[in-house]
Amino acid sequence: MLGYTVRRLLAAVPTLLAVLTVIFLVIRMVPGDPAVALLGSHASAAAIEALRERLGLNQPLHVQYLQFLRGALRGDLGVSLMSGRPVWEHLWNVLPYTIDLTLASVLIGVALGLPLGIVSALYRNRFLDLATRVLSLLGLSLPAFFTAILLMLAFSIRLGLFPVISEGRLDDPLDRLHHLVLPALSLGLIMMTYVTRATRAAMLEVLGEDYIRTARAKGLSERVVVLYHALRNALISIVTVVGLYLGILIGNSVLTEIVFNRPGLGKLIVGALEERDYNVLQGLMVFYAFLVVVINLITDLAYGLCDPRVKYHADSR
Repeated sequence: MLGYTVRRLLAAVPTLLAVLTVIFLVIRMVPGDPAVALLGSHASAAAIEALRERLGLNQPLHVQYLQFLRGALRGDLGVSLMSGRPVWEHLWNVLPYTIDLTLASVLIGVALGLPLGIVSALYRNRFLDLATRVLSLLGLSLPAFFTAILLMLAFSIRLGLFPVISEGRLDDPLDRLHHLVLPALSLGLIMMTYVTRATRAAMLEVLGEDYIRTARAKGLSERVVVLYHALRNALISIVTVVGLYLGILIGNSVLTEIVFNRPGLGKLIVGALEERDYNVLQGLMVFYAFLVVVINLITDLAYGLCDPRVKYHADSR
């Protein structure tokens, strides 16, 4: 397992390097000059040029790129052009909210999607299967912000059960959970549809295998056959979908945080775009890229836990 882990870590390095390069180039292609955004369009050319020199924007592109890589590898995300504070300080202020939202959404999606997918596969082409497929198709068709608005109208405005502004106090767990319910539910329901469809497809494939018929012929209970033999062998496909959707979840959290006026990394990125704060924008994109690479790495390692054959095959090479 150690050799497999080391190989996956080494494979993640060129991916992260390529993503950092793309981020650097994309940020430089964004319209507008940070010096002009800071000083205003009426500033003199001399003042703008002096600020560009102080920020290092007048240096050759390859020099800026090397400085950017050096800072990213050291964990230095730079300083905000607007506030003058380190980007890490802005990030740490909102990161707990994004972590709460992401983990709660994944928990809801897996807790609801896994049993629905299993039931749908066991009752293939029956009423429960058809109802589940219609529900999952509806969930896939609704964008995250639309689901968030519907939940807000129903549970916040009509029923008054949850607050419209979902911020919550970090030092009060109950208040934090109360403000988290609707945003997490809006993203968790969408994730549920992905997990449901993936679980159904994987279970249908596994349930037709010979070893499942053998297990039933041996007189094992249906619960043991489904949970121990079938689900265990279908986990790789399900873990893949969960890992892939985590990256999508990060993107969907931007709109959800805006709808619920909730602090988070997504809302911070939108604010940096509006203020032309390129350092904050670049630093957050680097953090997001690192987060996605780590998620993919964890997904790869989870394969070895779900199916030892993956690990053994990798170790034998």
